[in-house]
Amino acid sequence: MNKKYSIGFIYVSVCILIWGTIGSFVDYPLLQEEIYQPGSFGQLSTFLVVGLLTLFIAVVLFKRITRNFID
Repeated sequence: MNKKYSIGFIYVSVCILIWGTIGSFVDYPLLQEEIYQPGSFGQLSTFLVVGLLTLFIAVVLFKRITRNFID
């Protein structure tokens, strides 16, 4: 595996961790206030919206970040 693929793998892995962490931080208070139940459409939509925002930011930042690490 060359440097380009290693950087890409690490980048995607970090983006997934960020998505899960932010999604959980948003999800927890909504579950505590019983705005929706675990496994409901509300929880799905919370993680979907956070995932789409994370995807958008990751795509925008990808060129800037990889430019610093890949020649």
